[in-house]
Amino acid sequence: MILAVALAWQLGLAACVPLLTRRLGRNAGYPLAVGYLVAAGLLLTRLPTILDDRYVTLGWRWLPGLGVDAALRMDALGLVFALLALGVGALIMAYCPRYLSVDDDGQERVYVTMTLFAAAMLGLVLADDLLVLFVFWELTSILSFVLIGQGGRPAATGPAVQALLVTVAGGLALLTAIVLLAVQTGTTSLETIVAEPERLRGGTAWAAGALIVLAAITKSAQLPFHFWLPGAMVAITPVSAYLHAATMVKAGIYLLMRFSAVFGGTVVWDVTLMSVGLLTAIVGALLALRQYDLKALLAYSTVSQLGLLVGVIGVGTPAADAAAILYTVAHALFKATLFMLVGIIDHQAGSRDVRELSGLHRVMPVTVWLTVLAAMSMAGLPPTIGFVGKEAIFEAFGDAHGVGRLGWVAAGLGVLASVLTFAYAARLVHGMVEGPTRQRRLREPSWAFLAPAAVAAVTATVLGPAVSVLSPLVERAADAARPEGTPPYLAFWHGFTPALGLSAATVLLGTLMFLGRVRVDRLLRAVPTTPPFAELVERGRRRLLRVGALVARPAHATGPAPFLVRPLVAVVVLAAGAALLADVAPLPHVDPARPGDWLLVGLLVTTLAGLLAARSALAAIGLTGVVGLLLSAWFLTVGAPDVALTLMLVEVLTAVVVMLALRQQPDRLAPVGRRWSVTAAAALAVVTGVAAAAGTAVLTGRGEPSGPGRWYLDRAEELTGGANVVNTILVDFRALDTLGEAVVLAVVALGLVRLGADRPARPDVGDPADDDVVLAFAYRMLAPVMLVVSALLFLRGHEATGGGFIGALLAGTAVGLGQLAHPGGAPLLGRVPAVPLVAAGLLIAVGAGAAPLAVGEPLLAPLGLSTPDPLPTLSTALVFDLGVYLMVLALVVAAVRRLGLPSGAPPAAAPPVGAAR
Repeated sequence: MILAVALAWQLGLAACVPLLTRRLGRNAGYPLAVGYLVAAGLLLTRLPTILDDRYVTLGWRWLPGLGVDAALRMDALGLVFALLALGVGALIMAYCPRYLSVDDDGQERVYVTMTLFAAAMLGLVLADDLLVLFVFWELTSILSFVLIGQGGRPAATGPAVQALLVTVAGGLALLTAIVLLAVQTGTTSLETIVAEPERLRGGTAWAAGALIVLAAITKSAQLPFHFWLPGAMVAITPVSAYLHAATMVKAGIYLLMRFSAVFGGTVVWDVTLMSVGLLTAIVGALLALRQYDLKALLAYSTVSQLGLLVGVIGVGTPAADAAAILYTVAHALFKATLFMLVGIIDHQAGSRDVRELSGLHRVMPVTVWLTVLAAMSMAGLPPTIGFVGKEAIFEAFGDAHGVGRLGWVAAGLGVLASVLTFAYAARLVHGMVEGPTRQRRLREPSWAFLAPAAVAAVTATVLGPAVSVLSPLVERAADAARPEGTPPYLAFWHGFTPALGLSAATVLLGTLMFLGRVRVDRLLRAVPTTPPFAELVERGRRRLLRVGALVARPAHATGPAPFLVRPLVAVVVLAAGAALLADVAPLPHVDPARPGDWLLVGLLVTTLAGLLAARSALAAIGLTGVVGLLLSAWFLTVGAPDVALTLMLVEVLTAVVVMLALRQQPDRLAPVGRRWSVTAAAALAVVTGVAAAAGTAVLTGRGEPSGPGRWYLDRAEELTGGANVVNTILVDFRALDTLGEAVVLAVVALGLVRLGADRPARPDVGDPADDDVVLAFAYRMLAPVMLVVSALLFLRGHEATGGGFIGALLAGTAVGLGQLAHPGGAPLLGRVPAVPLVAAGLLIAVGAGAAPLAVGEPLLAPLGLSTPDPLPTLSTALVFDLGVYLMVLALVVAAVRRLGLPSGAPPAAAPPVGAAR
């Protein structure tokens, strides 16, 4: 249960952000940092269990028919990555208050999105089901896109879209791999697949492994997909420090380590990872050496360090896994430190160009020496944890087995990448400590600003000599990643070993390269560069957009005719194709001699003829409503009262909405087109009607219910306790579909709110002369009755005709009637705001759907509590239906209020999303 508590705690923190920012402003980061540490503390309570080589699990049935569980599992590997996400996240949250401006309107948005990202990362590394892992994987991509493009700045839009395209493409690869693994193994349980790799055989296994590698290298910015990460540096520094140093880019590393137990040990997997990783490490380091912007240097450095991690994972030994885990921790510490310090320098000096920061140590000594400590760890110098991690990597490369001499080649390439790393780390430090002081008026920032970076820098330094403290957890994590062999014990000093010699050679060669930096710079600038892969991707994206614009050109018509013609022609074509190609059995004889049917047909034809001849807008609205009411009556005669009532309410509400929309339009309809176009339209309408009627007869005219229909009729009440089959399908059997559709309605409602005002109407403001006396009287008499009937329809929906959707339509009709009667704002219902209805409805529906998980039942499973007659049964289905009721009502309120705005009235009355309030 502790896993669910930690994840729910993190989500709760995100929900509390608006309240915290209203009360504390930018200082909301401090309680959020404490909250992150609390979540980490919750997980650490299970550390003894983890060190005892056990794990913590929790699961609920999610999709029982597919064998999918909402399962969480924390072993040592998951704990390491979870602590990185929460620990570094706490430092970043404590850093944000002094980085963000006091009057920054985006404070709330930054805190909410980063906290949700931490929750997504936590869910990713704790997921024990592949589908759950995929959901959290995609959430990190979406939230990263939001954070990179924060505030809608034009300079950030392109990089944000680029990062999204690359990482979502990797997500599609991961989804395909999950499908292949599930088909091959018969399960989506990550624990089972990792524990029984022998289930994977043949081409399916090879394809799944290749797709997993593709997903990982897109997420971790490996060649040729490395370009998105430097572009993402347009994000604010806290985002770069968190997402692109400690969390998101580590998701790919985690994925590779988790699946190494399945695919590791094969030559193709190992060689692919070592080749891609080491090539990325070298290219990234060379590109970092070309940079003068400190943030760009750190971005390419991150690409290089991630490549080194991918390469060492490919070695495929317990020692290599331990080295990768230790260096992942080291990289998170020193890179987050460097990003935070660069943000401080930029904040104080107004520049990140290393050529303009000479002599900075004289005016900002603490900042510079903290930078030196972090740079030492990045360069692999003692006594930092970076030195221990780098030495472990060298030892792992030297002991690589199964790849022949490639192990020594890999060790040499790893040393080359580390030499380049030393050179750009030295350049970073040299630019601050040498030369005259260019900006003498600078001063050290407050300790509150420096403290998070100082904690990370000191921790990275102290953990070098004290690495034995981490060794038990790292050993267990390496064993969890690949339960073969025994990982080595980590220590600061192992004596004079070949790995120590490689470390010494790295320092020596790196120093020589730094001393010859002028010549090295000249050589690097002389090397021609081919068009980067990013440019090719962007070029392809633009061509795709041009193709899309060409395809969508027919949709740019100004009149409704083109949009009506296409679906009508499609119906005719489909009917003709079915008649020619399908083997349609003859229909059973049906007696058409029901007088009521022919009466309804006659009334429909007469009404439609009047509608075609009408030139008054009011008459057209009324006749359209009559058509709907006649169809409702027809549904009622054939035994479908729910459908009849829904259609009737939709028609009434549609009439109200159309009257609001046309209230300020001419009373007369526009003249029809030319005679030939009218004739063609009439012919198309007749042919489409015949085709639709024939299709309806073929598909539904059999007389007997279909197999699924019969099953619902026989089993619905037994399984759900509800006698209204239609309602049980909506809120029990197909509740997930209903929730998705309700969320769409909620999104539309919020969009309408953004287009118009959501201020509660004030009846004392409008001009009473604008009120319609007749409608006002009808509103005062009918609205209370409509609301009471709406509540009754909602409460009885599980047992008889009614339900949340129908009840909300009736309540919405009352809202629309009030708006028609009182344009300045109706009493009572004119005060109902849409946004709280949306929020309440969504929370209630999701809460009711998640409640069964607490008792071990699947998501959205019906749970009931008996109540005495005549009260309705209190069940999660009823609560879920209440959420649907509120969201549907919110949509009607938003639409009515938007359409009720006077012509030319300014639509922007809602405060900007994320603005400080």
